[in-house]
Amino acid sequence: MQANAPAATTTLTARALLLDMDGTIVNSDAVVERCWRGWAAEQGLDGDAVMKVVHGRQGYATMAVLLPDRPMEQNHADNRRMLAAETADVDGVVPVAGAPAFMAALAALPHALVTSADRALAEARMGAAGLPMPEVRVTAESVGASKPDPEGFLKGAAALGFGPADCIVFEDSEAGIAAGRAAGMRVVGVGPRAAAHGPDVAVADLTRIRVEPSEDGGIVLRVEA
Repeated sequence: MQANAPAATTTLTARALLLDMDGTIVNSDAVVERCWRGWAAEQGLDGDAVMKVVHGRQGYATMAVLLPDRPMEQNHADNRRMLAAETADVDGVVPVAGAPAFMAALAALPHALVTSADRALAEARMGAAGLPMPEVRVTAESVGASKPDPEGFLKGAAALGFGPADCIVFEDSEAGIAAGRAAGMRVVGVGPRAAAHGPDVAVADLTRIRVEPSEDGGIVLRVEA
């Protein structure tokens, strides 16, 4: 009987890491399912179809994709209502496997949170998952355009003082991976949704990542695919 082949390891180097939240370091799928399937039912939409497009985008942008003829002011009104509901519901919000150790390894290294959640929702979910909030964060209030627009990642890189080529994005969704690529950054895809959308490397969860400081003050990632 043959022994299993060792996992292939990819080494990446960067000056800074930009982290999506939902699906990447925080598993909030239970809340997202509850809230968005409820919204889908209100609109007479198929819940399964809605769940295919909600991840990664701000709520109003998801609504615009699903209901293209709907007035945008109605989308923004529903978005505010959905954000309030999601912020109040943290039942089942947990860290992605490996996230606590991953975030601890990043504590003294340049990194930022770049999320489609607003500040209140980000704080609620990071708190519920028991993860430290990065000092630098780009939330929904910080940008004029939702992912897949690259604005959020470009702002995160600028806030840390690095160019796009020096940054690696961690993302789980099609919209988020597209945003990272549009920003000119390399992308590590995390979780079951990521591999299909063209990240530079994909992992099942954050237990597959080892973070080390480099001698020149940068970051070395050892990624087991």
